[in-house]
Amino acid sequence: MTLHIASLNSGSNGNCYYIGNDREAVLIDAGLSCRETEKRMRRLGLPLDRVKAIFISHEHDDHIRGLEVLSRRYRLPVYITDPTLEQCRFPPDPEMVKSFQAGEAVSIGGLSILAFSKAHDASDPYSFVVSSPTVRVGVFTDIGVVCDNLVAHFAQCHAAFLETNYDEEMLEKGRYPWPLKHRIRGGHGHLSNRQALELFTAYRPPFMSHLLLAHLSQDNNSPELAQALFEAQAGGATIIVASRHNESEVYAIDGSYRGAPGPDWNPAGKRRPVPEPPAALEPGIAPSAASRRKALNPAKPKPTAIQTSLF
Repeated sequence: MTLHIASLNSGSNGNCYYIGNDREAVLIDAGLSCRETEKRMRRLGLPLDRVKAIFISHEHDDHIRGLEVLSRRYRLPVYITDPTLEQCRFPPDPEMVKSFQAGEAVSIGGLSILAFSKAHDASDPYSFVVSSPTVRVGVFTDIGVVCDNLVAHFAQCHAAFLETNYDEEMLEKGRYPWPLKHRIRGGHGHLSNRQALELFTAYRPPFMSHLLLAHLSQDNNSPELAQALFEAQAGGATIIVASRHNESEVYAIDGSYRGAPGPDWNPAGKRRPVPEPPAALEPGIAPSAASRRKALNPAKPKPTAIQTSLF
């Protein structure tokens, strides 16, 4: 069953993504005002009465700014976890609140919505995969690091919204103070162009037809740079930059595309084996598996949730 997808806006000034079939649809996040959401969907020819629910990834203002009014005006149920709701500055009516659990799919008509946890400086952040019986679309933004969860779900998608927030050199040389630079690239902030490109080139499934580059920083990235980087490695997939200023086109994802897979892709979405690190012990003593994992993936404390509009 074909899924129709569109970005209504993508960036620190507001995030909202539409995914649906011919009968029902969902919004992932509601970071635009209700009026702006209505206006953009009308321009795209997408009826708002087709939207049956809103799913909230986390509580930062650019993902919930229009939530309360949009949900109340159209009587839309809001799927949100308790920790996120507690931190939400624009909470929906309590009677419209529904919860979800990581790894447990929610059915909305012919759609199935699956959440999984991610690394971001929010109270309880999630990414989503929206599926029909034959097509899967991922919404992967506001992610601090490419983890096994992300690899596994990305490798199953026919299309994806994938964060390409910043160019590493532009961030390093830019105007942001050092603590903010550290938060953005410190493992619980956002994905760089390089991180996202490495995920795409290594784990792109052969059936991924569309990749929408999302949540680009206004100060630390440029649409032209991100587009050029990914188009050079597209392997036949259509690359689109999701704008922070207006809506995208509506794209039909029918699951029929077959192109070149990434070299590390496999049907199970497994991460490639981690290479052995250099031994750091006394001669003749082999490092344990646990010490190898620790050396490659040093533990990082989970930061407290912080609101910011500078990303």
